[in-house]
Amino acid sequence: MSSPALIEIEDAEVYRGDTRVFEGLSLRIEQGESTAILGPNGAGKSTLLRLLSREIYPVHREGSGVRILGRERWDVFALRRRLGLVSYELQMAYPREVRGLDVVLSGFFASAGLHEHEPPTGAQRGRAEAVLRELGVAHLGDKPIAEMSAGEQRRCLLGRALVHDPEALVLDEPTTSLDLKAAFELVDLLRRLVRHGKTLILVTHHVHEIPPEIERVVLLRRGRVFADGPKREALTDDNLSRLFDVPLSVVERDGFFQVFPRSS
Repeated sequence: MSSPALIEIEDAEVYRGDTRVFEGLSLRIEQGESTAILGPNGAGKSTLLRLLSREIYPVHREGSGVRILGRERWDVFALRRRLGLVSYELQMAYPREVRGLDVVLSGFFASAGLHEHEPPTGAQRGRAEAVLRELGVAHLGDKPIAEMSAGEQRRCLLGRALVHDPEALVLDEPTTSLDLKAAFELVDLLRRLVRHGKTLILVTHHVHEIPPEIERVVLLRRGRVFADGPKREALTDDNLSRLFDVPLSVVERDGFFQVFPRSS
């Protein structure tokens, strides 16, 4: 019996308030299939993330649905143990006095920080400390977020997502607010995670942050899948120029792609 898809969206109609974001959206990502979802602002990327985290649901109708690991219905806390989410928005939700170790520990409780009435167990604390060591930031365990760089904060948040050893990581614009050095270091860390068997779903509008290890790219435009396929077939001058509504040239180097403006 074959394994269920990591993500299976079938003919979904999705609204944010009174605005219809998706009409007939279909997308299937298999387990182990690291994928980048690329699109400009307004393409529907944030709505897609909320669909995956079960913060919103599609309109109920025949033949339509969203399944994660084969299931439509999830306890949200159970889902967060299977899909680890990393986002700038989540990072900003943490009080500035929270320490690095507590950021990672909060992944066990799906919270932004720890609550006194629900202290972590010794096993949970040991796991969180091990994750910080694996990420090379054990020294941040006692450091408050307010005293960390943006890159250090992002690594702690990545540790929060990894503490359950989830099937996949869902990364929302992972290099937002990072300087070049921190961004390159984070992308290098993501590359190592993929090489060690972790599945990444990278949602971004930055072509250059797609690691070489991610082979599939989905282009999202105005609530529709504009293109979907191997990276070299998806990331072409024509596709990206149409995607972002500006003439672009694409250059590949060492498995990374970069775009430059060109004369129309």
